[in-house]
Amino acid sequence: MTEPVLDIRGLTKSFGALTASHDITLDLRSGEIHALIGPNGAGKSTLIAQIAGALRPDAGRIVFDGRDVTALDTAARARLGMARSFQISALPMDYTVLENAMLGALGQRGDVVRFFTPVMRDTDLRARAESALETVGLIAARHTRCAELSHGQRRQLEVAIALTLAPRVFLMDEPMAGLGAEGTRNLTTLLDGMRREAPILLVEHDMDAVFALADRISVLVYGKIIATGTVDEIRRDPEVRIAYLGEDDTDVPLP
Repeated sequence: MTEPVLDIRGLTKSFGALTASHDITLDLRSGEIHALIGPNGAGKSTLIAQIAGALRPDAGRIVFDGRDVTALDTAARARLGMARSFQISALPMDYTVLENAMLGALGQRGDVVRFFTPVMRDTDLRARAESALETVGLIAARHTRCAELSHGQRRQLEVAIALTLAPRVFLMDEPMAGLGAEGTRNLTTLLDGMRREAPILLVEHDMDAVFALADRISVLVYGKIIATGTVDEIRRDPEVRIAYLGEDDTDVPLP
C-alpha cells in the first residue's frame, strides 16, 4: 500500500485537566477525502490546529509527505504544501478577489511582505492566483472587492488561496459553515473535484455533504477517535449512533 500523505500517530493535547486530543491516530491517503466528524466540543478544531502547526501537541508525531513536521510552525508546513481553510473567514474586505488571492499566495509561500504595487506586478504570483480563481469559478469576479462577494463566494476565494500553494494536502475546517443550500451544493461539487489536486482532511457538520464526499470518515468524541471507516460502515456503527443520537436506536437514520 502507498504511504499516506499525512500520517498522525498518538497525538495528545491537554489544557489543564481537559484532554482535547487523546492518543489520536489517523491518516490521509492520496486522492481521498477523509472526513472528521463529531459533536460540538469533540476537539475537531483543536486537532486541525495541531496538524496545521498553530498548536503544539503534548505527545505524538505528525508525518507529512514522509517528513516529521511535528516541530515545524504553520508557515513552514505551508511552504511544504499543507494548505488550510478556516471556520471563520478573515479575508481583507477592501481588497479585490485577485488581490486577496495574490497576497494570500505571497503570505503562504513565506515571502517577506513587500509593498503592494510591486506584489501586483509579480507575473508568476498573478498567474498562479488567476489559475486558482479559474478553478473555483471566480475568475470573472477577480476585480470585485471582497466585501461585495456573497458568503459562498468568500468560501470559494479561501479555497482559491489554498490552491495557489500547489498543496500536497488540504485541511478544511467546516467550509460549509454559514452557506445556504445552493452554496453548499456548489462547494460540495468543487471539493469533489479538488481531491484530484490533493487529498482533503475535511472537518464538517453538514452530514449530507460528508456522506456525499468522504471516502473514509473518522468520528471524534471527547478527544478520542471512536471509529474510522467508509460511509456505510460509519452509518451502521452502533457506537457512532449512540454518540450522535444519545441512544442505541439503529432504526433512526444517522443525521
